[in-house]
Amino acid sequence: MVEEESGVRRWLVDITGWHPSPAEFDAAASLLPPHEHPPSPGPFNFIIMPCACRFFKEDDRKRALVSRLLQYSLAHKVLGIPFHQISIRRTDEGKPYLYNNQDGAFPNFNFSTSHQGDYVGIASEPLCLVGLDIVSVSKPQGETVAEFIHHFSSYLTDHEWSCIVRAGTGSPNEMLTEFYRYWCLKEAYVKAIGAGVGFGLHRLEFHHVGWTNISIRIDGEVSRRWAFWLLKLDEMHLASIAKGHPEPEDAVNSYKKTVSSLTIEEEQLHATLEIPEEGFVLWTVEQLTRLLQD
Repeated sequence: MVEEESGVRRWLVDITGWHPSPAEFDAAASLLPPHEHPPSPGPFNFIIMPCACRFFKEDDRKRALVSRLLQYSLAHKVLGIPFHQISIRRTDEGKPYLYNNQDGAFPNFNFSTSHQGDYVGIASEPLCLVGLDIVSVSKPQGETVAEFIHHFSSYLTDHEWSCIVRAGTGSPNEMLTEFYRYWCLKEAYVKAIGAGVGFGLHRLEFHHVGWTNISIRIDGEVSRRWAFWLLKLDEMHLASIAKGHPEPEDAVNSYKKTVSSLTIEEEQLHATLEIPEEGFVLWTVEQLTRLLQD
């Protein structure tokens, strides 16, 4: 498969089938460096820890742990770095990156993680920036779909809002799904450039043909340096992937410093952006832990 030589990965874990005991959870967490350990799922664990410490619900703890297992497993598998030598850090905005990437073949190796609902995922690229976002299309509680979406209207352009409202003429569920499609794409772009929560999502406007051939306008200008894909994981979950030039104007400086080669020929860029997405490879937690123990 092409990805085996290119450094491109799309991995996904469904956490619904993993029900670890506290001991099993701690055993999986012990494979990670100490600063990456999520809190144990024991009922009285309220110790604040640096990374996954803010997650106290069982599913949140599971997602946080699996996300970190994916990051270390991927770096080990793709780059062949011995597990104990892998150093993953985070920018000031919170984007994880491989600190000690010495692989000359993949100088721009970068990855993006996302987790929501039943899934935790990771996407990597050797040249372009990559962003991944997963959303769970869950119905709002205590308010209508229209009321829920209205809270986010300031992050949407007039064009996007019109498309969402138009989708609502079919049913509220269709309106909700349409909203999440746009939201998912915006988040994937923001993750790709390493921006934080302060990025103006209203600056981004997406156009598409049946949710294929997706294009982006940034501050009203069409950008041909980015490609986007929207994937249906199941009836309740969507994933989007953003892939673009390693030096976009909006890229955060703290993240730009984590890639080695900011220049890329336009011909090479467009050839890379035209590579179709093949979907995700499903992993189990047990497979990840075995990989880290190899």
